[in-house]
Amino acid sequence: MTNIDWQASWIWGEGEASPRNEWRCFRKTFEVPAANESRSGALLSITADSRYVLYVNGTRLGRGPVRSWPSELAYDQYEIGHLLKPGQPNTIAVLVMHFGISTFYYLRGRGGLLAQVQDGSGNVLAATDATWRNAVHLGHHPRAPRASCQHAFAEFVDARLWDAAWTSEHFDDTAWASSLALGAVGMAPWTALKLRDIPLLTEETIVPVRVESLAKVKSFRATATVDVRNALVEGSENHANRNVFLGYVITSLYADRACKATIGFVQSNECLRAISVNGRRLEQQFYGSKPERYVDVELHEGDNLLAIDVSSNIHTGKLQVGVYADEPASVSFRAPTWPGQSTTAGEKLLSDWLRIGPFDSVELLDHQHTRELNEAHPTYVALRDKAITLDDLSVYGEWVKPIAAAHVSEADVFALSVWRKENVKYAVPAELQNAVIPHRQPAEVPIFEGYDTEVLFDLGKEYSGYLQFEIEAEAGTVLDWYGFEYMSGQYRQDMFGLDHTLRYVALGGRERYESPIRRGLRYLTLTVRGAVKPVKIHSVTMLQSNYPVAEVGSFTSSDALLNDIWEISRHTTKLCMEDTFVDCPAFEQVFWVGDSRNEALVSNYLFGVQDIVKRCLKLVPGSEFQTPLFADQVPSGWSSVIPNWTFFWAIACAEYYEQTGDREFAAEMYGHIKFTLTHYLKHIDDKGLFNIKGWNLLDWSPIDQPNDGVVTHQNMFLVHTLKSGAAMGRLAGDEAGAAELDKAANQLQEAINRHLWNEEAQAYIDCIHADGRRSTVISMQTQVVASLTGVAPSDRKAVIDTYLIAPPTNFVQIGSPFMSFFYYEALAKLGETELMVQDIRRNYGQMIRHSATTCWEQYPNFLENRANPDMLSRSHCHAWSAAPAYFLGREVLGVRSLTPGWTKVEIAPIPGDLTWAKGSVPHPAGGRIDVAWTLDTSTQTMTLTVTYPENVDVQIRLPEGVQGTINEVKLGVL
Repeated sequence: MTNIDWQASWIWGEGEASPRNEWRCFRKTFEVPAANESRSGALLSITADSRYVLYVNGTRLGRGPVRSWPSELAYDQYEIGHLLKPGQPNTIAVLVMHFGISTFYYLRGRGGLLAQVQDGSGNVLAATDATWRNAVHLGHHPRAPRASCQHAFAEFVDARLWDAAWTSEHFDDTAWASSLALGAVGMAPWTALKLRDIPLLTEETIVPVRVESLAKVKSFRATATVDVRNALVEGSENHANRNVFLGYVITSLYADRACKATIGFVQSNECLRAISVNGRRLEQQFYGSKPERYVDVELHEGDNLLAIDVSSNIHTGKLQVGVYADEPASVSFRAPTWPGQSTTAGEKLLSDWLRIGPFDSVELLDHQHTRELNEAHPTYVALRDKAITLDDLSVYGEWVKPIAAAHVSEADVFALSVWRKENVKYAVPAELQNAVIPHRQPAEVPIFEGYDTEVLFDLGKEYSGYLQFEIEAEAGTVLDWYGFEYMSGQYRQDMFGLDHTLRYVALGGRERYESPIRRGLRYLTLTVRGAVKPVKIHSVTMLQSNYPVAEVGSFTSSDALLNDIWEISRHTTKLCMEDTFVDCPAFEQVFWVGDSRNEALVSNYLFGVQDIVKRCLKLVPGSEFQTPLFADQVPSGWSSVIPNWTFFWAIACAEYYEQTGDREFAAEMYGHIKFTLTHYLKHIDDKGLFNIKGWNLLDWSPIDQPNDGVVTHQNMFLVHTLKSGAAMGRLAGDEAGAAELDKAANQLQEAINRHLWNEEAQAYIDCIHADGRRSTVISMQTQVVASLTGVAPSDRKAVIDTYLIAPPTNFVQIGSPFMSFFYYEALAKLGETELMVQDIRRNYGQMIRHSATTCWEQYPNFLENRANPDMLSRSHCHAWSAAPAYFLGREVLGVRSLTPGWTKVEIAPIPGDLTWAKGSVPHPAGGRIDVAWTLDTSTQTMTLTVTYPENVDVQIRLPEGVQGTINEVKLGVL
C-alpha cells in the first residue's frame, strides 16, 4: 500500500449532484500490455461518495470506503495483477451507492467516484474521466424507506429491470452515457484524501443452522412510509440532528366498497400525535403493544380522508402506515381532492400524500441552547383542536403542499413483516431444511392459496454482514426479507426503529443476489408474495464481515456458566469491530466514542490488534468543526455531545499509550486533548463545578442526570480526564501545560467534595439542577465513579466502598453492562474480584438463560431506551457490554501489564471459588501469554503454568494464602 500521484478526476453522471438513495453503475474497459511485467504489481486505488462495490473482470474485489470525514476522505488500494488479462480488454465495474442524506456514519457530500489503475512500474492504465460509462441502476428502487436515523435506506430491488451481468467484461455498455468529470483530486467536499489505515475486512460465509418455522400469513393490503422529516423540515437531509416541528400529513384511503378496515402504525414512538378519518378523531381508540398502534374504522365507498398530526421531536422522522380490509374489499392510498383544488399524484414527482405545515420547526443541538417550539401557532392550534375535514384544506390552503414522491415509499416491508392479520403455523417439512443444507438439493417453498408464505431461518447466533441467496422463481414473484435479533418460543422481538428489510422482485428462472447493504441479525424471515409456482431455495447465506482478527485470547474454567459468558463476550466484540468499533451490528453500526474506550480494553485481551484502536482515537478530533467539545459519535451528521464520551476518549488515548508504549502517538493526541479540555474548563461555574448543557449520560437507568446543570459523575470523570491529560502532556514534553491540567483537576476535585457530598446520606448526590435545586437521588453509579476516579477523600471513600460491596437497596441500581464495566474496575481496585465474578454470573447469567449468543445492551431492570417494556433489551448485541472477556483474563487469569508496551507483566491469578482456569492473553508486541492453573481447595495448593515470549519481564505471584508450584515456559522471539 502506498500513496499515489493522482491523475484521475472525480466523476459522476447527469442529474442531481446529491441524489437521494441513488445507485449508479460505472464501467471502464482498458488494455493491459502483453508484457507480464506490466501486470505484476498492478494496483487499483479507489474511493467514492457514499459507498462502492468494486469488480474487476466480473470478480467482486472489495467494498468501501471506510467511514471518514469528507475533508479527509479515505481511499482503498487493491492488488489486481492476478485478475488482469495481458494483451486483452479488461473491465473495471463499480457500483456507487450515494445516500443523499446524512447519517450517524456519513456526512452528506455529493455523488462521486475516483479510481486509478497503475501497473507495477507506476504507469497509469486507467483513471476515472469522462470516457468512463455510467448508468443509474434501474433495478434499485430509490424510494425504499429510510432504515433509521443512524442508517441510510432499506433495500428494494426489481431484478427484471436491470441486467445482473453488467459487471462482466463481456457486457455491452455502449448504450450507457459518458461520465461527467467533476474536478481533480482536492476538489470540495473531498479536499484531502487519506490512504486507508486498516486492513480490508473479512468475508466468511455463514449458513443458517435450521429453518425455524413455516407459516401462511396475511398482512396489510396497502402500506406506505412517509419520510416526514425530509418532507416537512427543509434542509434536514444535510444533517442528522434532532428536529422538533408542528405539522400534518394527509392522504385519502380509497375503498372500492364500504368496509371495515384496520389502520396500523409501526414506527418507533414518533410522528403520531393524533389521527382522524373522515372528520372523526380516533387516537383514543388505539390498541396494540407500544410502539405499535392500531385502530379499526368504517370506510365509505370511495375516498376517506386520513389526517395525521405528525408533530414530533424526531431523529428518523418516519410514518409507517398499513391498511387492511377483508376481501373482496380493496383499499389503497390516493391523493385527496377538494373543491377548488386538486393535486396531481399522477405526475412523476408527486406522491399520494399532502402536508399541512410545518407551522414551526427547530433544529436541536444538545450542547447549545435553542429556542422553544411555538406550540401556540394559531393555525396549528385551530387544526389541533378539531378533526380535519376536506373543508379545512380549502380554508388553510396556503399551508397545504404535495409531498414529493421521493419522500414516500409505496411499500413498507417492515410493516408487512411485523403485523399479520392471520398467522397460521405449520410443522417444518424435512424437505424445507434443504434451504440451509449446503448441497445440490433445493428446498421448495409451499404455496397457500389466498395467503403469503413465511419461512423463518435461524443462523444459530447473531452475525453481521451481507445477505446472499440463490432462488428459482417465476418472474415478478416478490421475496420480502426481514432480519431481527431475538425470539423466544412464540415471542418475536421486532426491531422497531430499524428497517433493514429487502424486497426482491424475481427476474424469473434461477438467479442469485448479494446485497451490498450491511445488516446484523440472528433470525431471518423470507415472505414469498404473489407466487404462482413454488419458489425453490438453493441457498441462503450471510457473508459475515468484520475487522480481521485471529482469536488469540481464550478462557475456560471449572465454571461452565463463566465459560459461556466469556464466549458471548468474545463473539459480541468481534461482531462490533467493523472499520471502527461500533456499538452494535444491527440497530446502529455507529462509532460511539465513549463505548469504544471499553471495547478497546476488551479487544486488547481478546485479539491484541492496535490499528483499529488507533484509527478510532484519531477520528474524534475531526469533529472539531462541529463543536470544540468533540462529538460523541464520529464521523457523523449528528452534532451531539456526551461530555463523558469525550472524557473516555481522552482516557482511552492514555490507555493506548499504556498498551503500546507509542510516545509519538501520545504527543500527537495530547494537542487535541488539551484543546478540548480547555473548552470544557470554560464551563466551570462560580462554585468551581463543571456545569454544562449537553447529553449528560452515563447509564440507562433512572439516575438524576439532567441535560443542563452540574452532573456529579461527569464532574468526577472530568477530574480523572484532566489528570490523564496532564500525564499525556508530560509525555509530550509540555510540563507547563501538564501543570495547568493538574491544577484544574485539583480545584475541581475540591469543589466536588465541598458541594456534592450529602453528609446526612453519607453519599454523593447525583446532580445540582440548572435552577440550583440539589438532587435528592442517590445512585450506585455516582458512588462507583467517586471510588474509581479517586475523587473521594479517604474517609468518604471508606464509606462509599462499603456501598460497592453491598449496594443499598434505596440507591438507584446499575442499569446496563456498560456501567458494570466501571463497577468492575472499581471492585478490582478494591481486590473484590470474587464479588465481581458473582455479579457477572448474576447479570450475564440471565442472558445465557434466555439463550443469548451475544451480550445485551441493557439489563431488564428499567424501562429506559426500550420501545416496549416487555423487551429484555433494545439491542441484543452490544460491545459496550462485553466486559467479562476483559476482566476474566485480567483478574481470574491474572494477566496485567505493569509498564507501557507490556514490557513488564504481572501474572497473579485470583481463583475465587474456581478450581481451575486456563487461557491466553495477546501481547501487543506479538505472541501471547498463556496461563493455566489448578487449585486444590482442600490443601490450598496451586499448580500454575505460564508461557510467554522471552523478551517480556514476567513477575509471577501465587494468590495470598496459597502455596504451590510455578512452571515457566519462555518462547523465542524472531
